[in-house]
Amino acid sequence: MIRVLVVDDDFMVARLHSKLVERVEGFTVVGEARSGAEALSAVRELRPDLVLLDIYLPDMSGLDVLRELRGAAAPLDVDALVVTAARDAETVRGALRGGAVHYIIKPFDAPVLRERLEHYARRHQELASIATPGQEDVDRVFGAASAPGRPQAPGEGPGPAALPVAAVAGGAPAAAVRLPKGVTEQTAGLVRQTLAGHPEGMSATECAALSGLSRVSARRYLEFFVSAGWARVSLRYGSTGRPERRYHWVSGSA
Repeated sequence: MIRVLVVDDDFMVARLHSKLVERVEGFTVVGEARSGAEALSAVRELRPDLVLLDIYLPDMSGLDVLRELRGAAAPLDVDALVVTAARDAETVRGALRGGAVHYIIKPFDAPVLRERLEHYARRHQELASIATPGQEDVDRVFGAASAPGRPQAPGEGPGPAALPVAAVAGGAPAAAVRLPKGVTEQTAGLVRQTLAGHPEGMSATECAALSGLSRVSARRYLEFFVSAGWARVSLRYGSTGRPERRYHWVSGSA
């Protein structure tokens, strides 16, 4: 059972998040905290596996809590999933640097939290079962579809899903388009919302930071949108290296 501490200064929000967590098989809430100081004390006392961490706390930022957890003389063995209304890039970068496993922007639909928790549980189980990981094990845990330079084996990579897409994030029906293997409608909606909110376009790295996905996963969804005609790609050329692929949501798409 994965033990979870819920940290949010709003009593009702914390209670709601606790109920959502308890509905996910394999998870249990061991406590709630209303401030950064309470969170740090509860982590030391309750020893949870995962903290659902808000950023806006009355005494300190959730990023400060992350730094305390990681920078203690004896760093506490706990993961953090950030759940916050903060959507500025600097906060997202701070969460990534602090080792957050995911980043969910409020308000969100319950399936989004469920999916993040289930993904965390799979990774948690994989890590527990690996004694001496090889590169493929590491790639799988970190979300890489395949190792660089290794050809995909039969059955890997995109493939037709069993069911067609009904809609993406409340958009127009798209019954003729089928979800590729490894693509879920809930995450497609999250990436669509992220991309559509940036009409100037964004890279896969930027999309990953704002949506809380890995770069590999974000790019998989973005490329799916391009293949479906819901997004287009432009190239940004720098002084050196390969051009950066910039993704743009096509206005009026699903």
